[in-house]
Amino acid sequence: MHGLDDGTWIRRFHPRPDSGVRLVCLPHAGGSASFFFPLSRAMPPFVEVLAVQYPGRQERRGEPAVDSVPELADRVFAALAPWADRPLALFGHSLGGMVAFEVARRFEREPGTAAALLFASACRAPSVPRHAEKGWVHLKDDAGLVEELVSLGGTDPSLFADDEFLSMVLPTVRADYRAAERYVCEPGEPLRCPVVALTGDSDPRVGDADVKAWEEATEDSFDLLSFPGGHFYLNGRHREVARAVSERLRACAGEPPPPGG
Repeated sequence: MHGLDDGTWIRRFHPRPDSGVRLVCLPHAGGSASFFFPLSRAMPPFVEVLAVQYPGRQERRGEPAVDSVPELADRVFAALAPWADRPLALFGHSLGGMVAFEVARRFEREPGTAAALLFASACRAPSVPRHAEKGWVHLKDDAGLVEELVSLGGTDPSLFADDEFLSMVLPTVRADYRAAERYVCEPGEPLRCPVVALTGDSDPRVGDADVKAWEEATEDSFDLLSFPGGHFYLNGRHREVARAVSERLRACAGEPPPPGG
């Protein structure tokens, strides 16, 4: 792996120096590293969470957002170099799932490295075409962009009445949607690591077939986990998700099965 992170890309909310595995969490369009704070807190001691902070948000809002999934993956992959002294698994939510898949590909192209597992959350499989059923979101005006965000939930609706907030976040959200909607999966070999797809059972944007198609993305094992909720099913279910994810990370962390397991 090449390149070093200068501290801008990776957030480690709960350092666990004795952990056996690191879980790299990549956020959704418009999302930030702090989205994963509750998930990080809920993880057992053998899992350390590294939350990725994309440019263009929070303390990085002065930087231009990256509107390309491959470029985001290149930069995240480089930023992970200092953290690869123990197994790395990837957890991507929505846009983050696409980025996580591309990061996993980059691991497998680098001799001697590989992601331990890929968790794809609320995300269509790479093989599923990105159709513009109601028009590309990134081409809509600000009102259309806000309408999309409101429909998905996950953001306090009162914030959308704050003009200052909108002026600050909408350019980044638009760039993120541009990255997601223009993403085309280049042909290549399936991943060699296991893939676990996670979905909300009432997600308005990601259907069952979209999620099940993740099985085609790996030559290893595939699992599908469904949780009550919509696109942001993770909100309010951090402990439940942390338990499911950590159980699948036990083996690569060198942890024994739980009592009675």
